[in-house]
Amino acid sequence: MVINYGKQTIDSSDIKQVIKVLKSDFLTQGPKVEKFEKSLNKYFKSKYSSVVSNGTAALHLIGKALKWKEGDIIFVTPITFLATANCILYSNATPVFIDIDQYSYTIDPQKIEEKILFFKKKNKKARAIIATDFAGNCCDWHSLRYLSDKYNLELINDNCHALGSKYNNNKGYAVKYADAVIHSYHPVKNITTGEGGAILTNNFEIDKKIKILRSHGYTKKVNNNPKKNKPWFYQMDYLGYNYRLTDFQCALGINQLNKLDNFVTKKRKIANFYNNQFKEKDYFITPYVKKNIYHAYHLYPLQIDFKKIKKNKIDLFHFMQKYQINLQVHYIPIHYQPYYKKKFKLKKGSYPLSEKFYFNEVSLPIFPNLKIKDLYKIVNTIHRFIKK
Repeated sequence: MVINYGKQTIDSSDIKQVIKVLKSDFLTQGPKVEKFEKSLNKYFKSKYSSVVSNGTAALHLIGKALKWKEGDIIFVTPITFLATANCILYSNATPVFIDIDQYSYTIDPQKIEEKILFFKKKNKKARAIIATDFAGNCCDWHSLRYLSDKYNLELINDNCHALGSKYNNNKGYAVKYADAVIHSYHPVKNITTGEGGAILTNNFEIDKKIKILRSHGYTKKVNNNPKKNKPWFYQMDYLGYNYRLTDFQCALGINQLNKLDNFVTKKRKIANFYNNQFKEKDYFITPYVKKNIYHAYHLYPLQIDFKKIKKNKIDLFHFMQKYQINLQVHYIPIHYQPYYKKKFKLKKGSYPLSEKFYFNEVSLPIFPNLKIKDLYKIVNTIHRFIKK
């Protein structure tokens, strides 16, 4: 059996809930959509949520809802998926990359402030920060909120990796600190709807705009006089998109959300197993987690000092594949991508901590149903590669 770095956890109860909707009168927009949104609000302690077709759609919509435009400067980390930076370009704004903190692998607030002051000298003002809770480890949200308030910046939490994380023992931390929170429910995330995502916020106006934009930009207008009411009438006020999530996907999401705490508990046990297996060797760096953070381990990013062991990452991947173990890398720094290099004249060496992390990082398999024999196989195969 092939062991992949991530995998959805679907059981008979998930299948049963989806089948019930497939047999109902609603497939697309039905009662499960609203029920899922209410469930998200309850779990993540948000006032409002809007489910959408995927995490990228959620990122796109928040930029549109906040009216980002050409000339706006948005801070983002190089160590994140492409969509986190691409959404800035969708609004014709400008992404400015900020290097990571060497311990948490998340965006460094101190470097953000340095860049803010740099732009201030040039009479330029930044607009927003998109901070990614990388791998399930929380950013320094207290500092990010402080900076956002001090310099009047919008603060977005790309929370796609951190479903089930806690900051200061609060699983509703994301919406407490950020103006808007982005979710993804892709199969390798901690819960899944197949494809899917959401935007959570405590701001009514943001949520109202998102709900219009996700469905073609139109609203149904109801006349106060019933005799003049046109049941068929709708009105397009904004240029919107078809980013809606289906009812049967929401049924799956509701059931998965009920199991999120259990999924995270299992992944944390796997992470602890890896930590114990790799902590004795100085050429391994296991994830560092502060005491006030409850890491949800969407990913397990292990750093290997390939220079010290005199081997390379490509050979490790090929060696592991021989034993049917598929690793992954999260992520190729965005400023390495040809499109970004050309458009913004970005060069290697600009973000040294991100680049060093990329050089060393491998994402080990981590999902709730991994068996202990598979974990030993993964660890022993890595040790065998290093010794060969």
